[in-house]
Amino acid sequence: MKIRKELWFGFGLMGLIILAALTMLVSVDKITNGHIGLLMLSLVVVAIMLGFPTAFTLMGMGMIFTWIAYEENTTKTLDLMVSAAFKVMSNDVLISIPLFVFMGYLVERANLIEKLFHSLHLALARLPGALAVATLVTCAVFATATGIVGAVVTLMGLLALPQMLRAGYDVKMSAGAITAGGCLGILIPPSVMLIVYGATAGVSVVQLYAGAFFPGLMLAGLYILYVIIVAKLKPHMAPPLSAAERYIPLPPLMEKIAPSHSARALPALLKALKGRRNADVPTSYILKQLAVVLAPMVLFLFVAFWSYSGVTSVPPLEETSTLQSMGESNIEAAADEEEDGLAAPPGAEQEASASPAPAAAEAVAEPAAEPVAASAEPAATSKPAPVGFWIGLGVGALALAVYYGLLSFTRLEVFKMLLTSFFPLLVLILSVLGSIVMGLATPTEAAAVGALGGFLLAAAYRQLTLDVVKESVFLTAKTSAMVCWLFVGSAIFSAAFALLGGQELVENWVMSMNLTKTQFLVLSQVIIFVLGWPLEWTEIIVIFMPIFIPLLDNFGVDPLFFGLLVALNLQTAFLSPPVAMAAFYLKGVSPPHVTLNQIFAGMLPFMGIQVVAIILLYNFPAIGMWLPQVLYR
Repeated sequence: MKIRKELWFGFGLMGLIILAALTMLVSVDKITNGHIGLLMLSLVVVAIMLGFPTAFTLMGMGMIFTWIAYEENTTKTLDLMVSAAFKVMSNDVLISIPLFVFMGYLVERANLIEKLFHSLHLALARLPGALAVATLVTCAVFATATGIVGAVVTLMGLLALPQMLRAGYDVKMSAGAITAGGCLGILIPPSVMLIVYGATAGVSVVQLYAGAFFPGLMLAGLYILYVIIVAKLKPHMAPPLSAAERYIPLPPLMEKIAPSHSARALPALLKALKGRRNADVPTSYILKQLAVVLAPMVLFLFVAFWSYSGVTSVPPLEETSTLQSMGESNIEAAADEEEDGLAAPPGAEQEASASPAPAAAEAVAEPAAEPVAASAEPAATSKPAPVGFWIGLGVGALALAVYYGLLSFTRLEVFKMLLTSFFPLLVLILSVLGSIVMGLATPTEAAAVGALGGFLLAAAYRQLTLDVVKESVFLTAKTSAMVCWLFVGSAIFSAAFALLGGQELVENWVMSMNLTKTQFLVLSQVIIFVLGWPLEWTEIIVIFMPIFIPLLDNFGVDPLFFGLLVALNLQTAFLSPPVAMAAFYLKGVSPPHVTLNQIFAGMLPFMGIQVVAIILLYNFPAIGMWLPQVLYR
């Protein structure tokens, strides 16, 4: 029986781990509890690679080695298990996980992804590699709304892969774009992975969401830039769309109004209101089309006036009284003198008490003239708008003018498609993320609003049936139970590792190498990158983050910045063979001639882009740290 290459790789890696553990135990003079803790860590990794359930493997190993650490005291071992489980279940941050997951499943079942991909594909038709670019943008938007990698990769594999293959796209590029774009859901907020990291590392989930926003956009932008460059340099890998594929038929009534498909929409619609072209077209129809055309202008004016009032208004000053209670200044002066070590001269207290009336009269009379001076110059209620506002307003007005100058009837149909597919998702995403980032709601409250939004979105698209709700609830419960059991297993495992002294042993070993901050970050990210081959991101977060986090203070690394690096790095957990789950999701729905090796080969350039993104984030930390610092520090 022939064993596949990925199995050979897995067995070889497990053999190396076991060999390293045995070498460590043989080479030391005395085997301590810390060495036993490292042996436990090795056994856990091997057991997970063999296919044992992660959560129960962590719990089982943790209980066995905790029993060893407590010198075979069963009572203490069971007490630790109960306390660890209670501590995890009482963490209110985890409440947001089932709500975000429920929102994702509802949005997924609203069948928005097909409309979204079709509208984006037509909107970006003139770009090189338009289908691949539309795939990446669709994946980014849909992954942000759902956060479920498997669902996005599977749906895009069913929808986009056949279209790209029919258009003559290279199989590797097509597979790489789908798998890389689908994995963006574990980085771009609202990401379940960021919640898990925040709960594990004790970092604010709100700040993690704010910090991950721009790195996520940067990574998606690098993917799109790579596709455009490859399509431009090698057109045979991503052929441009033909005129027939870019053709968009107009509705029958619009055909009567439009002089041609390429005619500008706004002037033609205005002329149709009083011209002969509307003889067979109801005026109400023309007014509806005009309302759609003028919607961006109305939105621009609303935002402009709202922004102007915000930047020019001056908050009212709080009125403070300068009156003091009688004798208060004397008491404060005496207290200051006592603090300075100075004693009051003899007889000063008697003099102060003998003549209270003049002092009181001065205390009342002096501030009496101040309100008159204040009333002479009333406080300003507004201020001039800054130069940046006018520059932004000018840029926005110019963009609006270009938009209306290029808005043909064909582009109007594309805009209407986006209105029914892209913008509803965009409003849902911005309402959830905006409320979190601006401090209007906690992640749990925003997740509840997002779940309600997904519910309403499914109802608006007439996809909200009893079967859809039942299936979404079942899948949400299944996913949430998996995450919560992982947390329980991680808590028990981490407690056992600490009791055995494994954490202290690792810390002493790392500190003995005299690493600089840069060297430590490179070492940690390389370890996480390698761990992404055999393990998924859940195992890496719950097993290895409790080992790395205590080391950060020794090197002056911000846990928030470290979490952003880890989030970018963990993209490799879904893209790196042999356990690249995104590849298996795509293979399950791809045509038979698309091989797993072709999918793996298509992932490699995007893995290289992830490494470039990590390097950019490290060299320019403001990409991830600027927004949290502006909003919360």
